[in-house]
Order: sequence, then C-alpha cells, then structure tokens
Amino acid sequence: MPLDNREIVKLLKITASLLELHAESSKDEFKIKSYNNAVFNLERLNQSLSSLSLDELNKIEGVGKSIASNIHDINITGNFSLLQDLSAITPPGVVDMLQIKGLGPKKIKVIWKELKIETTADLLQACYDKKICKLKGFGDKTEESIKQALLYANDNHGKLLYAEAEIHALEVEDYLGKAFPDALVSGKGHLRRKLEVIEVLEFLLGADDRLQTMKVLESSEILVQDKNTSGPFSFRGTHPVSGIAVEILLCKKECFYKDLILHTGSSAHLSVMLANGQHLLGTLANQSVKSEEAAYAFAGMDYIEPELREGTFEIHLAQTKALPNLVKFEDLKGVLHNHSTYSDGKNGLQEIAQYCKDAGFAYFGISDHSKAAFYANGLDEYRVRKQQEEADALNLKMAPFHIFKGIESDILNDGSLDYPDEVLQTFDFVVASIHSNLGMDITKATDRLVKAIANPYTTILGHMTGRQLLRREGYPVDHQAVIDACAAYGVVLEVNANPRRLDVGWEWINYAIQKEVMISINPDAHDKLNIRHMAYGVNVARKGGLTKDMTFNCLSKDAIEAHFIQRRKSALKK
Repeated sequence: MPLDNREIVKLLKITASLLELHAESSKDEFKIKSYNNAVFNLERLNQSLSSLSLDELNKIEGVGKSIASNIHDINITGNFSLLQDLSAITPPGVVDMLQIKGLGPKKIKVIWKELKIETTADLLQACYDKKICKLKGFGDKTEESIKQALLYANDNHGKLLYAEAEIHALEVEDYLGKAFPDALVSGKGHLRRKLEVIEVLEFLLGADDRLQTMKVLESSEILVQDKNTSGPFSFRGTHPVSGIAVEILLCKKECFYKDLILHTGSSAHLSVMLANGQHLLGTLANQSVKSEEAAYAFAGMDYIEPELREGTFEIHLAQTKALPNLVKFEDLKGVLHNHSTYSDGKNGLQEIAQYCKDAGFAYFGISDHSKAAFYANGLDEYRVRKQQEEADALNLKMAPFHIFKGIESDILNDGSLDYPDEVLQTFDFVVASIHSNLGMDITKATDRLVKAIANPYTTILGHMTGRQLLRREGYPVDHQAVIDACAAYGVVLEVNANPRRLDVGWEWINYAIQKEVMISINPDAHDKLNIRHMAYGVNVARKGGLTKDMTFNCLSKDAIEAHFIQRRKSALKK
C-alpha cells in the first residue's frame, strides 16, 4: 500500500534531522536546508505524491532532483538509500531522542557523543544524575525540560488520541460483530465516554455461550491475547497494528445492558448517591433490564448519554429531568478558525471555502496566522489586504454562502494582540491565541490571556491552554479567571476540535455555560479534510453539557454576521 503525503513528509523530516545529527561540513548544511525547504512546500501540496511520476516530482516547487528521486524510491519501496544509510549509523535510541520536544539534533549530538548516551532511559537517568546541565549550552532549565518531556512521554506510552483509537476500535467492533453475529457488542469505559486520550480499547460482549466465545477470541487474527491477564470470561491483549491494549469482557445476554452501564460510567458516576439512598452501582447490581433507558428509569432518572457519565453534574440533572439537550454535529451552521495557503494551510481560500459549502455549511471563517507567527508564514499587512480582497470577490460568486474575514492573532508576550488597531478593525472577527513563550507560570499565563480577552477586537479565545495531547502539557491557567474574563468582555471560548488539542477541556465547559459564555467548536483546520475534526470537538463539547443554544457556530449566518458587526462597532467606540 503506497504511503500518503503525511507519511512521506515524515520520512523526509527524519532524514533532515539525521543529516543535522551527523553534519560535519557546509555541504551537509546545504543538504539539510534543501530537505527542510522541500518539507515546507510538500506539506502544502494538494496532489498525492504517490501518484506522481519522477518527472512530475521534479517539477514540484522547492523539490530538487535528488529529493524527487528519493520520493520516487519511497513510492516504489517505502524507503530510500540516504535514509537507510543514516539510520544504519544511528542507534535506535538516539533516533527516539529526536521526538523529544525542544531537543534538536545538535543538542542530541552533544549528549550522544560526549556522554555516550544512546537510549532515552539512559538520558532520563543522566538528568537525575545532573549530568546534562553540565554540558556546554545546556544548563539546569534545559535539563529539567528534557526530564519532564521524557517523563511525559513515558507516562503516555501506549496511549492513542481518541481520533486514532476510534479507527482501530471500529475495526475490532466490526470483527466482533462478524465473528459473533448473535451476540450483543458495544464499546465501554473511556472509549464509549469519548475521552480525549485512550489507553485501552474496551468492549462488552453479551453471548449465550461464553466459553465457546472465548475459544474463538483466543484464535483471533486481528488481536493477540495475553493469557497471563485474561480470565475465563475476559480477553485481554493487544491490537498489534496500533499497539494499544484491548479488553473484551463477556457477560450473559440478559445482563448486557445493566453491565454496559456499570462498565461505561466513571467510578464517580456510579457512586453518586441517589434518592433511594443507594448509588447506581448498588441499585443496578442485581437487576436485569432490556435497555439502558430502562435501567436509568428503574434508578429514578432520565437516560444519560454515555459522554456525560463522568459523575460531575449529570446525575442530579437526570433525577430532576433537567438534562441538557446536547449539541449534535448536524446543528453546526458554519466553520470558524481555519487556515489556508496564505499562511500554513494546504488549501487555497476558494478551495477550502468550496469544501465547506459542499459539506452543507452556510459560512466559513478564514483565520490565518498573524505576522508574529513567522514560522507559520504569518500574514503581513499587504497579504492581509490581498486575502480580504479575494474573500470579497469570492463572496460575490458563492452567495448566499459567506466567507467571514478573520485572523488568528498571536497573543504577544505582554498580552497585546498582533497588529495595530487599524489592521485589527479590518477583520470581521479575531481569534486570539498564544503560540510562543509557552514556559509560563500560572500567574503570567492567566494575566496574558485576560489582557488579550479585554482587547475590544478579540472575538474568540483560541485553544486556551496551548496543550498538545500526548506531546506536551499546556501552560498552567486559572481556568475560572479566564472564563470569568470571557463573560465580562463578551468573548467566545473555543473548543479547538483538532484531536491533538481538544482545548478548552470538557471539564470547564459547564462552568462556561453557567457564566453564559458561548462556545465555538472550531476545527483549526490546516487542510480542508480537517474540517471533519469538528466531530471530535462535538464529542468533548457534549461531555461538558454543551447545548445548541450555547454553541456560537450553531447561529445562522445572519446572526453571526450581526454579532461580528456589533462587536466591531463597540471596539471602534473605545
């Protein structure tokens, strides 16, 4: 199966890093620059690299003959000679170090050559032994940063983003459905509650003959059993393709729906005290019910959607028949916070707008990076005008579909927004986000965000904590203070739907709703296909109890436009 563009570019990035790791001359530096330039251009390419001939690869801007030849070899064999040669002279553990955030090839080379460290485990021990800080160009701060990055990586080993886990879970569920057509099958636990990160693919299987079912599972072609942790009615092992753990619990069919509730809800959800003086676990322990709805009714409450079963506010609302009518993907009317080829996106403005229109949305908001984000090809004032002129022309052609002219303005270190007011006032809306100087304490981060929120041109606060799940923790934030500021200044709070972010976290959505802060579910799309990530944003929004009425981009095009106009008028008066 041919590699896709993302996988090919990843191989080229690894090659550039290995070249830098082994660089000894200016000739090597030139080669490194060539690979980085090629990566920059290929990340924005719309054509499938695997479908191009060598001549066609040679014609791609920023890709020379040598790299074009390497891509051609990748399309044929999945690899190329330079990468193979570099990999052969690099210990696997040193290659692993290249994945450590904030630790580039040059520093890794120093660690490798001077301390003879060749594994991440030895690197972590060297941090504890205070050996790294003594190297020239490192210091205590760098050593601590490396240590925390390694600990974070170790803690998240074997885990997948929900978006990744979902793909493999559907494969396993499809297998179970076909292997046991008469059984009842469902995901359970974290998987069914749609948590942002998944450690185990968990399933419940209701079968008449559990012993025979276990025998079939033991010979599964897509799963590998761990006999030491499996039991008579529990299959535990791994999904070898993804490497993630798998657990399949078997129960009697008549117990399926009761057990599904008991194995879906968090421990907090199951232990909340009910009106009958018992918790849900005790209430349902010996019951046999025909559906989950019947089980919740027996416990004296309305049915609770799986995403909500976290033990926060849902039990009380279910008992008082006050559960929210949760937002659904089809409720969304438009798509805000998107990037085009003007900054670091893969698609042109017209292309991504047309994609949104064809998907049935009524409007699209472009919000490319501002000029301070030079690493993301942020827009200077001239390119801002060019983009806005193109958007105006497209609006005449694509009506009634509408492109709103926005920007993702960097929140600078002092909390001010990128661009002067005379530029900010030309946008329909402004997404304010932090992308730089992330090593802040909670006071600095909160003050920086609150100052940006207070700016009259800020419309939406983007990815509040800057986290990247399974890659880095976010900077510490006083969530309550930031949400209170959004309420005070009428700023919309973003749920960034990128599966790597899902920020702000679902735990704070209910508080935002209580403060009457509207939520915008934004894909932060850098590729038109990433528009579909909105579904993951909907998942976490539902977990927080978000309704259609409190979802900003569930508003109609006219209502959104009226809001933008009013915000801009208010800003101009200040």
